[in-house]
Order: sequence, then structure tokens, then C-alpha cells
Amino acid sequence: MKKLSMEELNRLSPEEFIRSEKMPVTVVLDNIRSLNNIGSIFRTSDAFRVECIHLCGITAKPPHREIQKTALGATESVTWKYFTKTEESVQELKDAGYRIWVVEQTEGSVLLNTEDINADPKTAIILGNEVHGVQQSVVNMADICLEIPQMGTKHSLNVSVSAGIVLWSLFKEKQWE
Repeated sequence: MKKLSMEELNRLSPEEFIRSEKMPVTVVLDNIRSLNNIGSIFRTSDAFRVECIHLCGITAKPPHREIQKTALGATESVTWKYFTKTEESVQELKDAGYRIWVVEQTEGSVLLNTEDINADPKTAIILGNEVHGVQQSVVNMADICLEIPQMGTKHSLNVSVSAGIVLWSLFKEKQWE
């Protein structure tokens, strides 16, 4: 086996990415405080061709040097919008016909490995603050609460890791090219 060069990877240019078909998923970040997590989620969203990211509340907006460290330019390819309140983002998505999925541990949550996930119709994935999770007022607006099964002693994953797991699951299910 030989490692591929950057040229051999045949990656899209930012312009080609913008014109390409997207996975019908919007990622909503509810008060994410770590700029590195924000950048990582941009980068993962680029990898899976997410259509948009909604940055809400205290979640920082590009351009920002600390976001760029982990985004590696993905803030230039992935469309994003800012909302003062997460509830405004969720209401806009509901009005546009999105199914609202909160990634959170709740009563009645559905385990990711047991739910038949499908990105049709349009889906919004909401990820919460690193300490407090998704606000209860936002959980109340959800169509489903999705929980990532965990078997260890910790009761949570890093928010950017959670984004990667859920987005990969949607991407894999849909078989995007």
C-alpha cells in the first residue's frame, strides 16, 4: 500500500464544493464555547457535505483564528448562519420542513444504533454546550432525541466527536457520493 498524495485524493475545490449536491442536513450548534470544537465541526461538515451550520447563542462565528486552526478552511466551503437564540434557528428549520433531532441523553431518547436514520426528509442535528448540553427549551422543540450508545465510565463524548459519529451515520445510511 502507498499513501496517496494530495493530488491523488481528487478533492473538490471550495468553488466545486459550493456547487455540489449536499446531504440534506443542517447542524445546529447550541451555545458551543470551544472555538476548536466549532472548527472541528466545520471540518467534519465539509467532509460529509452538510448543507449548512447554524451557529447559535455564544457559539463564535468565523472568521476567527482559533476556529481556523481546526477548520482548516472549511469555514469558506460550508454555508453558515448565526442566530442569537437557538430557538429561532429551530423554528426556521421547522417552518422549512426539517425534522429536528437533538443529540442528547433524555427520557425516551432513541439510541443511534437502533434508530433507522434517514436524511430524507431534511434533517437538523442539534448539538449542545460542552458542559450543559442542549437547552431544555430546545429539547422541547425536538421531533426526536438521539443518544449515542456508550459503554464506558464517562457519560458524554466531546461535542465534535458526537457530530462526527452522527454525521457519519447519516452519510453512511444515505450512501452519498
